[in-house]
Amino acid sequence: MTGDEEQRKKKGPGLLKVFQSVLAGALGVQSSKRHEEDFESQSPWPYIVVGILFTAGFVGTLILIVRWVLSG
Repeated sequence: MTGDEEQRKKKGPGLLKVFQSVLAGALGVQSSKRHEEDFESQSPWPYIVVGILFTAGFVGTLILIVRWVLSG
């Protein structure tokens, strides 16, 4: 492993990578390589926070769609 890869692992994944992993996991299309990279992360907190925000946004979107359909 090179020094650059070690620094990235210590720093953790970027916000975009975490969001992509959560979205791919929610849709069930995440690759096994990406799955392994996620579990090699030092801290689960970025994934937990993004997962909660994603779930809240998803539920909020469903509520808005149902209200819009029922009002029409």
